[in-house]
Parts: sequence; structure tokens; C-alpha cells
Amino acid sequence: MTDLVSLTAAARWRVRTSLCVALLAISGCGSLVQVPEFERPVVASKADWSRSLVETRQVDLKWWQGFGDQQLDVLMELALADNPNLEVLAARSEAAGAQISQARARLLPILNMGARTDTTSISGGTDLGTTNKYGTGGDLLWELDVWGKARRGVRAQQAAFAATEADWRAGYLVTAASVAGAYFQIRQTDQQLEQQQAALARGREILSLYLRMQDEGMVPETRVLQQRSEVEQLEAGRLELERVRAVTVNALATLLGRPAGEFSVPATDDLDELKPLTVPVGLPSELLARRPDLLAAENRLLQAVQLEGQARLAQLPTIGLTGLGGSASHGLGDLLSTWTSGLSGVVQFPVFNPNVRAQIKVSQAQVGVAEAEYRAAVFAAFEEVETLLVNLDSRRAQQQRLDARLGQLRTVQDHTLTQLELGLISRLEVLERERTLLGAEQAVLSNQWQLATDTVALFKAIGGGWDPDFVAAR
Repeated sequence: MTDLVSLTAAARWRVRTSLCVALLAISGCGSLVQVPEFERPVVASKADWSRSLVETRQVDLKWWQGFGDQQLDVLMELALADNPNLEVLAARSEAAGAQISQARARLLPILNMGARTDTTSISGGTDLGTTNKYGTGGDLLWELDVWGKARRGVRAQQAAFAATEADWRAGYLVTAASVAGAYFQIRQTDQQLEQQQAALARGREILSLYLRMQDEGMVPETRVLQQRSEVEQLEAGRLELERVRAVTVNALATLLGRPAGEFSVPATDDLDELKPLTVPVGLPSELLARRPDLLAAENRLLQAVQLEGQARLAQLPTIGLTGLGGSASHGLGDLLSTWTSGLSGVVQFPVFNPNVRAQIKVSQAQVGVAEAEYRAAVFAAFEEVETLLVNLDSRRAQQQRLDARLGQLRTVQDHTLTQLELGLISRLEVLERERTLLGAEQAVLSNQWQLATDTVALFKAIGGGWDPDFVAAR
């Protein structure tokens, strides 16, 4: 008996020694696998913008309030609270956050418990009856994250969650810019409709004069037909403006989370110019840290790098613990008195697994895609800001010229009206000259609203104006 005990102890010592030797052998495996670490891709440096149109200061969170339009402020608050696209992005972010817990679950042990009962019938020449046997048991499986493979999965999912958060902030900016753009389009259309009605009134009056002159034989029929055609064109233009307004109102309704066709924007009598709004652009380097779509692209690259590291670590041995425990008895009362258990370590070497190598190649390719997408997003952001700065610079210069031209034409119109009062020219000549004035007024109006629209687009392009408290409370 003593020899048997000694032999058993020796066997246990050899098993433990062999396990220690195996662990020491595989401990050097980690140095054989090169795991990538995240570095922000290098893009072409850009020290400053080509246009210095703005002052450098912090962007107001509710920048649209700078236009001084209360109706726009109300619409913006409604949209940011109920926009359906923002709700979709928020749901995606919440789902990505829940997946972090799923990734962390790989760091924890798995324990299963169960119970069973077996009924055995004993028969022969005579029925000897049945016996019942009861049992309980459980098993434990715990893969030890020795190399950090599971932890990299957690970091990858955290990066994915951060990317969805940035997507939501980008959606916030897009929504705000879309609401402002739609509202400005409606207001511009209202002003255009007002001018179109005035042009129609002039056109009809000119047509009436030509009809009287035709009756007197002073103008040919072709001149009347030409003027009638112009009136019809103005009527068609009015109908087109009404169509554009209705379609834009429908788009605005969707942005506000309202059914299209059940929302209206009343025409306002207050059609004064919007207050000029200055956009604090800052430096190009600041764009990389505050523009949400660039932050999303950077986090998706981080996610790809972490997944590549996880794929490379899959080449290393898997080390885990397994345990079994259970009891069996012919009576429920004695079920727990016969409990047996065991715990053992498991080491699995990936000797041949083609999926491991394939996954490494796939993850490397995905990192390359993410890097290219990040660089492309940066260059696109630089182009967008530069283009808008050029547009604003040009439109402001054009506005000065258009205002000067409009002032000159209005002076001419005043002289024309004076000549009419003195009987030096006819009413028809006055109306004909008013056409030129109307065209100048429309050009000024169009440029003014384009200035406002480009200003909104620039706020979006610099990634400014999203409220972090609002984001956290969504």
C-alpha cells in the first residue's frame, strides 16, 4: 500500500513537472508573434487655410442662433429631438455598446450545471421491479487570456462603439445643416414668389398696354404674342416655385420626425436679411480632432488593428482550465453525500488550422482598407473646408458688386419715374426698365441666401456645434 501511494505521488510530481516544462516552453511563443499597435496614419501636412475669412474662437454649440431667426431656432430644437435618422444612429450606438459586454464575457469562466434521473427495469422469469438513480453534475471551462487575445477583442469593440458615437455626432451636424438649409430654401422661395408675383403684375400690365396699342395699329400682333408668351413663362415659373416650396417643406417635415404632407411652414411677412454669421474655422490640425466623421474613421482603423492583433495571437497555444463535478445516488437524500470533482489544465497547440492564417490575411486587408478610408476622409475634409472658404470669399465679394449694381439701378428707376410724372416717357417704357431692376433684385437675393447656405455648410465641415451634453443624454 505504501509503495502504491509513493508511486501515485511520483506520478503526480511527473505530471506537474511536465506541465511546468510545457508552460515554460510555450511562454517564449509570445515573443515569436509580432502584434501591431495602433498609430494614426500620416497624411500630408497642412499648416493653414488659403482664405483667412474668420476669427479664431470656440464654436458656439447652438451656432444657428447667430442668424437671429426664432422660427429657425424652434425648428432646430424639434429636429434634434425627434429626427428619425438620429434615432437610428443612437440605436446602432447602443447596440455597439452592448457588444462590449459580450466581448468581455470571453474573459470569464463558463459554468454549466445539470441534473438527471435514470430508471432501470430488471426482469427475468419474474418481474424484479425497477430502480431509480439520481445524479447532479457540472462542468467548468475557462480559457485563460494569457496572450491578451480576448482583451484585444474588447478594445476592438470599444473602438467600434466610439466610431458609432462619432457617427451619431456627425448625424447631429448633418441634421442641423439640413434643417437650416431647408428652412433657408423655403424663405428664399417665399421671397422669390413675392418677386414673381410683382413680375407677373408688370407683365400683365405690359400685355394690356400692347393689346390697346394693337387695337390702334401701333404694334404688330407678333409683339403681343411675344409678351403673352412672357406672361405664360412667368406663370410657369410661379408654379415651379410653389412646387419647390412644397417639396422642401416635405423634406423639412421628415427631418423634424413629422409625416410629410401633415406639416406646413407659413409664409412670413418678415423677410428681412439674416444677420451675418462668422464661422471660427481654426487650424487644419484641429479638424482631425473635432470632425466626427474623421473620428469615426480613426476609431474604425483602431478596431481593425486590434482585430488583426487578435488574429495573430490565435497562432499561440490556448491555455485553459476544465473542471468536472457530480454525484450519483439511488436516493435523493444521499445525493450530495457522494459528490466528486476534478480540475485540470488544458494546453492546445494550433498545429494545423488554415482558418488562422486566412483570418490574419483578412484582418491585414481590413486594416489597409481602414487606413485608406481614413486618409481619403481627411483629404475630403480639407477639400470641403477649402472649397467653402473660397465660395464664401467669392460670394461676399460678389455681394458688394451686386449691391452696388442694385443701388445704381434703383437710382435709374427713380429718374425713370420722375420722367414718367413729367410726361417725358410712357408707362410702357417704365415697365420695360423695371425688368432689369427685377433681375438685379433676384441676383442679390439669390447670393444672400447662398451665403447663408454656405455658412451652414462650413459649420458642418469644421465639425463644430454639437453639444456633448446633448449627445450624452440622447
